[in-house]
Amino acid sequence: MTLVFLVGAVSACGFRPLYGTMGANPAGQAIFASIYVVPIAHERVGYELRNKLMDLLRGPDRAQNAAYRLEVTVTETREGVALQNDATITRYDLAFTAKYKLTDARLNVVTQGEETTLESFDVAQSPYASLTGQKEAENRAIQDIAEHIQIDLGVHFARETHAR
Repeated sequence: MTLVFLVGAVSACGFRPLYGTMGANPAGQAIFASIYVVPIAHERVGYELRNKLMDLLRGPDRAQNAAYRLEVTVTETREGVALQNDATITRYDLAFTAKYKLTDARLNVVTQGEETTLESFDVAQSPYASLTGQKEAENRAIQDIAEHIQIDLGVHFARETHAR
């Protein structure tokens, strides 16, 4: 009984799921599918971030087939945050900042923003283990940033659609 009341109360307040469906067409996915993600400079992190965004948005693989272009720039800072008695660094923080800009076919800016994330990894005795820890931290950061950009874009388009 409580669940029925809760569903009725939420629907009465105008709540709509961001990635829900309206009729037979997915609401957000149709717009996401029209976004081309421009290749991102920043070696492996840029390459992986672009791939993650392309997977989440499911947009076209060619700019000619897109209504929108998403440009992203990534910066990274690494800071040693834990030291042993001999001043050897045992833990690093990786901070990533991604600035994005979504433009339409005429290159007018539709929306833009910035996402940041902080991940850490331990420095182990083995260089291989340390490198693996660093890559795992980078992968977590990439996933986090990609999901936040997708959410930002979804919110932008939901507001734009709702305002009409």
